[in-house]
Amino acid sequence: MAENYAEEQTSEESQRRGHRDLKKIKTRVSELKDYVNRKDNPYQKVRLMFQDEAGFGRINKPKYCWCERGTRPSVPCHHIREYRYAYGAVEPTTGDSFFLVLPYCNSDWMSTFLHELSKQFPDDLILLCCDGAAWHKSKKLQIPENIELFYIPPYTPEMNPIEQIWKELRKLGFCNEVFATLEKVVDRLCDTICVLTNDSIRHITGRNWIINCFN
Repeated sequence: MAENYAEEQTSEESQRRGHRDLKKIKTRVSELKDYVNRKDNPYQKVRLMFQDEAGFGRINKPKYCWCERGTRPSVPCHHIREYRYAYGAVEPTTGDSFFLVLPYCNSDWMSTFLHELSKQFPDDLILLCCDGAAWHKSKKLQIPENIELFYIPPYTPEMNPIEQIWKELRKLGFCNEVFATLEKVVDRLCDTICVLTNDSIRHITGRNWIINCFN
């Protein structure tokens, strides 16, 4: 009972923090739009993007699959702990996205990702929402001028819709299959990312509260 009560309290507090931060995001988007609308600013538009990382490797988990009635499916499985990490940022309102596959999650590689994201959208001002991972808040992090980080509160994955993109990638490219080398994992990951379209990303990540930030 005590544990359940504590979990409920944590969930309620997370929801309250989430609601407060939704208002902060909308307010900040409005402020940035006002800035962009000034004649002396160097940017064309404001982008509200959501960022995260996910590990993909040779360790896999069995997934549901089709089989003949009365039979039990047999799927390959192994546990070799070799990983690469997909860094991603998506814009739910347009479906625009940017991904890099990198070897580690740390401030140096996060800086690399931010630098390349800035180059992808050099004429736009990006409000980039991410979680509170240590490499997102490191003093060593190098943040380009056209990117501003916004940290979503802990235990609120519903505020970061890119989480659903990782699920989609695993479903499309990593279901009940083993890979002989880590390079093959990376090849499959890149191929699967390329399958995503603007329409599919917009459909997967679109949230009313995100769209309302621009209304």
